[in-house]
Amino acid sequence: MQSAARTRWACRRGMLELDVILMPFMDNHYDNLPEAEQLIFQRLLEGIDPELYAWFMGHEKCEDPELAEMIKKIHKLNGAPVSF
Repeated sequence: MQSAARTRWACRRGMLELDVILMPFMDNHYDNLPEAEQLIFQRLLEGIDPELYAWFMGHEKCEDPELAEMIKKIHKLNGAPVSF
């Protein structure tokens, strides 16, 4: 498992839209996640920006069930409506 500082750095993306989603989640909720979910979040951050953007915006469905649940959790905890 990587450090919180390294995970925080991985949240900084090349797309502002992703920064606006990932950074508040990292700052406000990451430390309260169970270790297993922290690992899933870290795995999510390994994705490429266009793929992450498509998943978070609901343009494409993430086929990985763990990552799809993490995306839903991020939206919910960030206070965004989840319609997919």
